[in-house]
Amino acid sequence: MRRRSLTASLFSIALLVASVPDSWAKAPALTGFFPAGAARGQSLTVTMSGKFDHWPVKCWVEGAGLSVKPGEAKGKLSVEVAADAQPGVRWVRVYDEEGATSLRPFIVGALPEAMESEPNDDPRRPQAIEHAGTTVNGRLSRSGDVDGYSVKLERGQRLAADLEANRHLGSPMDAVLQIVSAEGFVLAQNNDTVGLDPRIIFEAPATGTYLVRVFAFPSTPDSSIHFAGGDAFVYRLTLTTGGFIEHAFPLAVSRESPTAITAIGSNIAESDSVLVVPSDDRRDLLSLTHPSLAGTAEIRRVTGAVEVEVEPNEPAKPQVLSDRGSVSGRIDPPGDRDAYLVAMKKGEKRLFRLESRTFGLPLDAVLQVLGGDGKILAETDDVGESSDPELAFTPPADGDFRVVVRDLNRRGGPHHAYLLSVIAPEPDLVLTLAADTFEVTPGKETKIVVAIARKDGFGDTIAVTAEDLPDGVQATTALSRPSDASAKSVTLEIRSGASSQPGPFRIVARSADGRGRQRIALAKIAGFEVETDRPWLTILPVPKPKSP
Repeated sequence: MRRRSLTASLFSIALLVASVPDSWAKAPALTGFFPAGAARGQSLTVTMSGKFDHWPVKCWVEGAGLSVKPGEAKGKLSVEVAADAQPGVRWVRVYDEEGATSLRPFIVGALPEAMESEPNDDPRRPQAIEHAGTTVNGRLSRSGDVDGYSVKLERGQRLAADLEANRHLGSPMDAVLQIVSAEGFVLAQNNDTVGLDPRIIFEAPATGTYLVRVFAFPSTPDSSIHFAGGDAFVYRLTLTTGGFIEHAFPLAVSRESPTAITAIGSNIAESDSVLVVPSDDRRDLLSLTHPSLAGTAEIRRVTGAVEVEVEPNEPAKPQVLSDRGSVSGRIDPPGDRDAYLVAMKKGEKRLFRLESRTFGLPLDAVLQVLGGDGKILAETDDVGESSDPELAFTPPADGDFRVVVRDLNRRGGPHHAYLLSVIAPEPDLVLTLAADTFEVTPGKETKIVVAIARKDGFGDTIAVTAEDLPDGVQATTALSRPSDASAKSVTLEIRSGASSQPGPFRIVARSADGRGRQRIALAKIAGFEVETDRPWLTILPVPKPKSP
């Protein structure tokens, strides 16, 4: 009896599981793509990692030149890259009727692409790269994995070996890159050139075949002592003897009248050295590419005078820098100290902001402010979570003050570039969201909390509302006043109709009187030091009435 009863119970459970309604399924969860990029003009199948209860899903892409559609098989995407697509990162979101994933990166490359072919961890049998102008999509698929690639070089050829993993793809790896001779000697090694990602510019000492070797440690250190790996340890390894962009110089352009920027890197012909600033991209931080070159370079769009360092500019002979201006410079050679003379008035606060790591450059900068007698009045290194320094200074008297830049460990070189900005703080505000995806059920309301940071005495009453909403979706407007709790946060209420479709939107703040600046709320993309101003709204299915 008990056996029969247990069998019947198990059968009933099986029927119940088989009849679970789709509404019980969870929203999709996307952790990444493999391969994580493709060349211009390429069509391919991409595998997603994550969980997808509904299939097919739908896809949304931020950025032009990339088409992403669900494939027939679950977890597969059909990706097409336009032949004229601009190289660089595209952000992809996957969604269904239950919700949406956070944005994940997919990279459009400038070179032909190849896939890693295992096994390639035996140094005697590496994967051969026939053309030194290739981006390899690979993965350190297990603990202890070491991937090897062979490339033929002529004596004097310069090979750029660049690995994208942690910084642009969010892979949980602190990778190491090596160039090894045919005899097994390590000729070059690097691990942290661009954040945690390695890069080597290698000049072949003799004609022959060289091994490029990749392995990694976890980006978050643990107690293990071995090379790390796993499904998420995805990378893109560019190997080229052609032009490769390492960075740009100068590191800023004027917001009012942008000028061309010079690409700095390996094997770049003068005819290909000009990087054009896109006129339709109004973001402060820009990523520049060139259709004939691999690699990318980041610069900033600034207000005020844009200057370039002029040597010599040591502390005893500083270079004059305009108040509220910006200057691009280099700490070169090692041990160099650059100094700038800034005229300031008593009590007028200034913010000295130095950026280098922000642009993927290696300078570990220290900032000092010196008085006329050479005495150090203020000094700082890293600030908060940033690896770049920022120093607020209020002059004790009218006068000329020297701002000195150096490397913490007295390192330097042509790639130790920086952007130093003199900023007069003005009343302003920053809006942030706790997530980049939200959900609303027709007939019900969703509350979205908008955090507000008022800076340098911003005292206006502002109106915060949601704009560019999907058809049929409505949002309330909330007022943030400087004198009550709404000064730090407000709550918007979102309602949708039954026929509304999901989509991106924006949350915007404006002065209630119609004057002043407009600010858009930003949400951090999970796993990245990148923010989006396009959060997503999912329209959930209307709940079915319960059976009597």
